[in-house]
Amino acid sequence: MPLTTDVPRRELHLRTIDMRGYEREDGLYDIEGRVCDRKTSPFRPPAANRVVQPGEAVHDLWVRLTVDADLLVHDVATSSDATPYPTCREGGAQLRQMIGVRIAGGWTTEVKRRLGGAASCTHLMELLIPLGTAAFQTLAPIRLARPERVDNAGRPVKIDSCLAYASTGALVARRWPAFHTGNLTADEADRLLAAPAA
Repeated sequence: MPLTTDVPRRELHLRTIDMRGYEREDGLYDIEGRVCDRKTSPFRPPAANRVVQPGEAVHDLWVRLTVDADLLVHDVATSSDATPYPTCREGGAQLRQMIGVRIAGGWTTEVKRRLGGAASCTHLMELLIPLGTAAFQTLAPIRLARPERVDNAGRPVKIDSCLAYASTGALVARRWPAFHTGNLTADEADRLLAAPAA
């Protein structure tokens, strides 16, 4: 459901982000993201000699990560269809530094370490961060078919990785009762898990 407001307002800016995951015939996966920024009024980028008209893209940028089933990056491709400055188009090549990096814990830190500041295009770099999550979602059926990852104590590493997997919650109570630290009974956990999402 869209957010509501009782205060009249006027749209100034529209940013759309689109991410999609694809299975390739060669056994790899393409994870593609696009970010597009548009204004509702004429906009002149600072020090630029042109005006971006309402509805025209200030940014229209694409990134594609090619990964394997273990989320190791095999290739990175970018396209900068609209940028405020011609120099911006040069920033995409730097994203190839992510080839050989595995999408896992620390992905955001590694992206920023390698590509932050003047090292690349900020918007392309920022698009890489949620592309990591999109890659996880794309490969979820494959990853879920694998044996559960556990730590040295045999505890599933998924526990306490987010709110849904809190050790005190219904999901852990039902899926891994030996590691549940809350006071939910099995019946209470079942009722909570069966409730429709609001």
